[in-house]
Amino acid sequence: MKRLLLPVAAMSILTLAGCANTSGYSGDVYRGSQAQTGQNVTYGTISAVRQVQIQAESRAGGLLGTGGGAIIGGLLGSQIGGGSGRQLATVAGALGGSVAGTAAEGGANRVAALEMEIRRDDGTDVVVVQRADHPFQAGQRVRLIGNGGSMSVAPY
Repeated sequence: MKRLLLPVAAMSILTLAGCANTSGYSGDVYRGSQAQTGQNVTYGTISAVRQVQIQAESRAGGLLGTGGGAIIGGLLGSQIGGGSGRQLATVAGALGGSVAGTAAEGGANRVAALEMEIRRDDGTDVVVVQRADHPFQAGQRVRLIGNGGSMSVAPY
C-alpha cells in the first residue's frame, strides 16, 4: 500500500504543477474587466510573423513544482540504503526532485504564440504577441482591438 501511495502522490503534484491559466493569451478571450467597455479598433497589414513562446505565470508561484518535486524526490531517496546513506539519498532525492519539479512546471506552463509586426493604416508599426490559435501570415489584413497594454489581433 505504501509503495502505491508514492506514485499517486507524484502524479497528483505534477498534475497540479501545470495549472496556469493560459487561455488569456488568446485573441479570442477577454478578461471580465474588458466586457462592456469600448475598445479601440484600428486596421493594418501584418509585415512579419515569428513563432515564439509565452511563459505563463504559475498560480502557485512555482511552489507546486519545486516543493512537490522535493517531497517526491525526498520520499524516493528515503527508500534507498540505510543509516547515513539513507539520509544522503533523501537529501539528494529532495534536491534532484526540486530541480525536476521546477523544470516540469516551467514546461507545462509554456504556450505556443505568434509575434506579429503590424503596419497600421496610419503608417505606425506595432508588435503584438498572442497565443497561436489562428493562422496569421505576412501580408494579411487584420484588426487591432484595444490599446497600449491590452491589444489583440483578429482576422479582418
